[in-house]
Amino acid sequence: MWFELASQGEAVDEEINKTLSSLKKEVEDAEIKALLSGEHDHNNAILTIHPGAGGTESQDWASMLLRMYLRWGDRRGYQVQVLDSNPGEEAGISRATIAVNGQYAYGYLSAEAGVHRLVRISPFDANKRRHTSFASVFVYPDIEEDVEIKIEEKDLKIDTYRAGGPGGQHVNVTDSAVRITHLPTGIVVQCQNERSQFRNRDVAMKVLRARLYEHYQEEQKEKMQEIEDAKMEIGFGSQIRSYVLHPYRMVKDHRTKQETGDVDSVLDGDLDDFIKAYLLTRKDKNK
Repeated sequence: MWFELASQGEAVDEEINKTLSSLKKEVEDAEIKALLSGEHDHNNAILTIHPGAGGTESQDWASMLLRMYLRWGDRRGYQVQVLDSNPGEEAGISRATIAVNGQYAYGYLSAEAGVHRLVRISPFDANKRRHTSFASVFVYPDIEEDVEIKIEEKDLKIDTYRAGGPGGQHVNVTDSAVRITHLPTGIVVQCQNERSQFRNRDVAMKVLRARLYEHYQEEQKEKMQEIEDAKMEIGFGSQIRSYVLHPYRMVKDHRTKQETGDVDSVLDGDLDDFIKAYLLTRKDKNK
């Protein structure tokens, strides 16, 4: 089609470049999504920002990071909501929490968890001295509270036995009692109070569902605790990325060595190159 238009004297260079840029973006997005295979990578994300020591300087830096992630979410077409934001004493924020809703939000933003370092001439210093500020970013998967309990017959071992009793006419002479073992978890439930095996099985299954619900809730808590433990390991001496505005201009990720001199674009939410580089590094480490 383009060749036909060009042969007719139509100016098609601009349209071709737009099409190529669009195709390139689609290919890059597909490459990144192929790297998102973690258990919670497809989830929505909850991101929190905390300024480090340094008062106004760090609080202002935290607000710059907040704006950066809000703009990044907008660029990707995600629904971004500020859940909590406390203003700083003079400027910036003392903390902020945002919800980022969209496919693979957690997978992408997991690349941002860590300490972010800013070097600049302070706008709050009358003597125009250079300051270094820190802020930490924590990212959590948004895990639904409701746990769907699926029980498959192949996962169950069902035993019947004769229910015990006080004797006399109340002794149950049939194998009406039921014991159910859930093989994947090892949970065992049983019921012998009902007269029929059918009723005892129903009651036992009801108890099993309740026990499994509790079991899976505990598993979720443990997973969240693992994420929380990893958060506690992040110290202010272990920055993942530096944003230098003076004496030169550069953003550099210390984990991947990805860097750019276009600081303004990064602070305006253009993070995809850094995220892709991190995901590639994570993939190599997991091999």
